[in-house]
This record gives sequence, C-alpha cells and structure tokens, in this order.
Amino acid sequence: MPDPPQTPPTPVTPAARDADDLPGTRRAEAFSDGVFAIVITLLILELASPHFERGHLAAALGDQWAAYLAFIVSFVYVGVIWLNHHALFRHIARLDLGLNWINLGLLLGAVIIPFPTAVIAAAFADGSDQDQRVAIALYAGAAALMSAAWLGAFAYLSRRPGLLAEGTTTGYMRQQFSRPVTGIALYVISGLAGWFISPVAGLALIIGMIVYHAVTSEGLRDGPLGRLIPRRPSRDDTA
Repeated sequence: MPDPPQTPPTPVTPAARDADDLPGTRRAEAFSDGVFAIVITLLILELASPHFERGHLAAALGDQWAAYLAFIVSFVYVGVIWLNHHALFRHIARLDLGLNWINLGLLLGAVIIPFPTAVIAAAFADGSDQDQRVAIALYAGAAALMSAAWLGAFAYLSRRPGLLAEGTTTGYMRQQFSRPVTGIALYVISGLAGWFISPVAGLALIIGMIVYHAVTSEGLRDGPLGRLIPRRPSRDDTA
C-alpha cells in the first residue's frame, strides 16, 4: 500500500525567522515601569513646604492651591500614560531596534511632564494672565508631542506583524490610530483655547483629554468605549 502523500512544510520567510530571533519585552517593560515610577515621584517635589508667619499656616497652605491642582492633574496624566503603555505591551511579543527607539520616545514624553507641571503651578500661583496662557500652551504642546509618539508606535506595529502577540493583528493596531490623532488635534485646540479664550478653558480641555485617554487606555476595541463604537472588520482580523 503506497504511503499517503505528505504535505510539504510551510516555508519560513526571512522576516518571520528574524522576528523569532528578537528578544521579548520583559526588560523593556521593567525599564519603562521604573521610568514611570521616577516621573510620578518627581511630581511631588513641586509641593514644597510653604513659608508662613506664625498663626497663618492654613492661609499659606491655601495659597498653594495651584501646585496641588497641577500635581493632581499630572499625577493622573502620568498614571494614564502608564496604563496605556501597559495595555500596549500586552499586544507585543518581541522588540526590534526601531520599536525600542519608539518606546524611548514614549518615555521621553512622560519624563517631560514634571516641567510644564511646575510652570503651570508657578503661573497660576504668582503669574499674570499672560503667564498662565503661556503655561497652558506649554503643557498642551508637551501633551501633543506625547500623542505623536503614540501615533508612531501604532503606525510601526501596524506594519510589523512579527512583533505582535498571538491574537493581535495589524488591523487592530490600525484601529488605534484615531486615539493619538484625536489627542494631537485636541491638545492643540486646548493650547489655542488657553491662549485666545482663557487659561481655565484650556486647562479644562486638557483635563478632558486626559479622561479620554483613561477611558480608551485598553484600546478602542477592548476598553469600555469600544462597546459604544461599532467594529468594522478588517482583512487582517483573520490573519
């Protein structure tokens, strides 16, 4: 009885072979978590003990309301960035040189945050209306740069399926483009509103965008907002 015909093995492409040789994400995640922890710790340094006259400590503490507000907003913002970063890396199995550099860009955006935080605190505590407008524009610009780094990450991963974890497709990564695009556009609008309308309006829009990024931290498909957005099947969803 003749042997049944054997199915020839599926050829392994050079790209797939190269991806299999790439390192995992554990070291990059550990390094990134350390950076986020340091950034959040640095934010508290702006809350200095106030100078006060005897019997006027309560008033001196109240005068630092701007520093408290800036700290809370930035603490939540850095925390939201970390949540987004953590969710992203659940979809990544391997890292190449390009993705390592993009990750450094994401971390750079987070490391910058304490600087505009201190500027906003100083401007709202002791600055003029013009100083506050400049401070809001600076913070919005830093946040827009952060969103641009995320756009680069999604664009890079959408073209490199070999880096993605099992069950994640390049189509999924393309679905996330609207998140950083929305961030860039609305942070720019926040800066313009803070400059041409009022600093408070700009700050309110920035806080609104931080809430948006928090709600979508698990991705447009996986997070709570994904339940409200109809999913359009992609050709890559079967890949």
